[in-house]
Amino acid sequence: MFFILVLYFLWTAISIWSFANKMELEQSDAAAVLGAASWGDKPSPVFRERINHAIWLYENGYVSKLIFTGGKGNGAKLAESEVAKVYAMKQGVRENDILIETNSKMTEENLEEVKKIAINEEIKTLTIVSDPLHMKRAIAIAHHLDLKVYSAPTQSSEYKSLKTKVPFLIKEMFYYIGYKLFTLF
Repeated sequence: MFFILVLYFLWTAISIWSFANKMELEQSDAAAVLGAASWGDKPSPVFRERINHAIWLYENGYVSKLIFTGGKGNGAKLAESEVAKVYAMKQGVRENDILIETNSKMTEENLEEVKKIAINEEIKTLTIVSDPLHMKRAIAIAHHLDLKVYSAPTQSSEYKSLKTKVPFLIKEMFYYIGYKLFTLF
């Protein structure tokens, strides 16, 4: 039993790692940028790279709208999504092309809120933007929510070295396995 468990963890790690760079540059209605920390009125380096990638998709005609997700952290004056909106507008994205939600605190909530926006705005297809090692779980959650999505991991993640990637991978393994177990019940 122990051997089977070890194999399952290994298979999960390999599947997350191999999915990490699955880039589906397809035309879709909007890019849904999964939230990450903001520091005051600035996006954290991780969040900034997610936003920058979504802006690239927007500027290159892959999406016509950007959806920013993320609520307020403890003591924050602005929600992550509000910080992202201001940042994107400073980069030249039209305000009318930006949608936000300010309620979510974690990936599942990000995508549940995206689904509400998609229904309300009649958005049929989405490109999910997050860090590479986060993509497998994010796409799995989106599919579970019956969203038609494409994967577009950031190409400039702040998680560059093995020292930063391995802890992220381990965290994602446990979250992914937990999510899969949760969906069984």
